[in-house]
Amino acid sequence: MDATAKYLSAYAAALDYRDLPSDTIHETRRRILDSVGCALGAFAAEPCRIARELAPAVHGGAAARILGTGQTTSPDMAAFANTAMVRYLDCNDSFVSPGGGHPSDMLPAVLAAAEAAGASGRAVIVALVLAYEIYGQFAERFATREKGWDQGLFIGPASACAAGKVLGLSEDRLAHAMSMTAVSQVPLGQTRVGELSMWKGCATAMAVRNGVFAALLAGGGVEGPPEPFEGRYGLFDQVTGALRLDGFGDAGAGVRFKLSDTSIKYFPVQIHTQAGAAMALELRDEFDLDDLERIRIATYAVAVRNAAGEPEKWDPKTRETADHSLPYVVAAALTDGALTPASFDEKRIGDPLLRPLMRKVEVGEDPEATRNYPAQQRARMEIELRSGRRLTRAADYPKGHSRNPLSDGELEQKFLGLTSGVLSPPRQKLLAERLWRFDELENLDGLFEAARVE
Repeated sequence: MDATAKYLSAYAAALDYRDLPSDTIHETRRRILDSVGCALGAFAAEPCRIARELAPAVHGGAAARILGTGQTTSPDMAAFANTAMVRYLDCNDSFVSPGGGHPSDMLPAVLAAAEAAGASGRAVIVALVLAYEIYGQFAERFATREKGWDQGLFIGPASACAAGKVLGLSEDRLAHAMSMTAVSQVPLGQTRVGELSMWKGCATAMAVRNGVFAALLAGGGVEGPPEPFEGRYGLFDQVTGALRLDGFGDAGAGVRFKLSDTSIKYFPVQIHTQAGAAMALELRDEFDLDDLERIRIATYAVAVRNAAGEPEKWDPKTRETADHSLPYVVAAALTDGALTPASFDEKRIGDPLLRPLMRKVEVGEDPEATRNYPAQQRARMEIELRSGRRLTRAADYPKGHSRNPLSDGELEQKFLGLTSGVLSPPRQKLLAERLWRFDELENLDGLFEAARVE
């Protein structure tokens, strides 16, 4: 194996629950709680329903369950269906970095492997920290979307390694699992440009499924190419250029784990629109919409391109496009006084009354904000009224950012809001209690039983 594969697999094999400081364990519990809430909040969504209907048709060997139903299927299909649910609402956590992405998409890979292995909550926590660490190392060094690729590029190998960790694979087998995923999982960035489709929420589900399948293959003895990253036609040569990975999480050396650097979203919208949503909601009670002349938003270049840089973002036709549209998010927040999953229902997206308000939004680059990104997510909103008044708000770290985090109470309120349509209050309380004490679970039976939709 090449040096990169050896380095990653050695780190993965050595990582132990005892290596994790208490704050990292708590942050991992928070992200599991958040991800399960996002999954159940998306239970009724069409692509999630389709995935759940397809999954039980696959049986044989080790089995894993689907969140909300308790149905069993193969571990890779359970990982696909559960990731589609975690991802659908665009409300799960995000890694603000050149590569971006949503590392909590990998939780279902770890859950599926844990079910197949009968593993404990502690094993899940270690593997999830590992998944975030590997993904974060790559995402910090390569601007995936800007280069035309999709985030599954690194979600796949990281999922394979994390799943393999739970399955108890040796260092050598972990390297082979990552190798098979790296050479076969090179997804195109077309998933997230123009009018966005259902595939926006399923693309990483495919990467996660492939990662779990590769871990199972490696455990069975299948070997991958020996130079997946550094070979003549490997990932570095063909896609990313040479990357040097170092500075992995190490509590003993005082190095912070990447998991703690991710942002937990406050609103069910793209990470680059979080600040715009918050500022619109803060200002809406200070003026009358009939008096509005225009709204100017200045922010970093990545946000301008991703959330306002295409015609489709100014007239979204799908949920997937609307939650990535800064003009739509601002208009919906000003009109409704809230942003919830219902803000992106088909009828709401097509409301013609929102379009005139969206046309009053102007989005431009703030060069200083661009220079400070991704360390900051600076945005400034100025509302100009016909009466001559001007209202302004600015933010460097929107609510949920790792430097402006949600409190445990706020996170639980988000969880309760997302799950209120599918779980009764007693079941919500039971599930939340088990998720807050996730590292005490001997197996995952309690999680899946409490998460069953009634």
